Amino acid sequence: MSAHEVRIEACVNSVESAIEAEAGGANRVELCDNLFDGGTTPSFGAIEAARGALGIDLNVIIRPRGGDFLYSDLELDIMKADVVAARTAGANGVVFGILKADGSVNVEQSQELVELAEPMSTTFHRAFDMCADPLVALEDLIALGIDRVLTSGQRPSAQEGASLIRKLVDEARGRITIMPGVGIDETNIAELIGLTDAREFHVLAERPVESDMVFRNPAVFMGTDPEQPEFERPVCDAGAVRAIVDAAATLRRQDQ
Repeated sequence: MSAHEVRIEACVNSVESAIEAEAGGANRVELCDNLFDGGTTPSFGAIEAARGALGIDLNVIIRPRGGDFLYSDLELDIMKADVVAARTAGANGVVFGILKADGSVNVEQSQELVELAEPMSTTFHRAFDMCADPLVALEDLIALGIDRVLTSGQRPSAQEGASLIRKLVDEARGRITIMPGVGIDETNIAELIGLTDAREFHVLAERPVESDMVFRNPAVFMGTDPEQPEFERPVCDAGAVRAIVDAAATLRRQDQ
């Protein structure tokens, strides 16, 4: 990657969304299920279908449940099986994050996943933002051979966490890719490139799609959140992704 090139990874919740992300110019997608829980591992069928539909890189989140990132031996076994399944389905990379109870990276469990993932790339996700000491965690991930870390700078958005993200980029010195995420869109990506000096960005760009169901029983609710519409679903917005890609490209042209 040149000093001016910026790559955009789109977080997507379905194969349909993955196709939209590619149409919008994303360089890579992270395929997840259950984004309302922060993302969990999608099905083998979804991974395989996405791989068949995409011409860009496909990363898959390896997360057996929502909640914290402290995993039992049983949950680790599930994650290991999912890494193998993702590789078998043709994924280019896997995305995971495992912590110890004290907020440090669980190096031992992470090493098992890194070894199983080869030759796929590895990303340590926003479990990093729950680490007690981000600089120590960064060195642990570098020692593990992790390719990149997704972070909002331990703040609610990358904009708010930009100062820590920049410090991580400087500390990394090219040994690992620092990929900002959360709250990034066409209005702030140019500023974030300047503030952080990052060259990969993780974005979520969605639009609501109304259900085609005609009959709708108002007496029954299938989900767990009554505020979440039952007859509407979020789908990646190709136009919004394109706007982010174009904003980053405009800045690159200005720098050249």
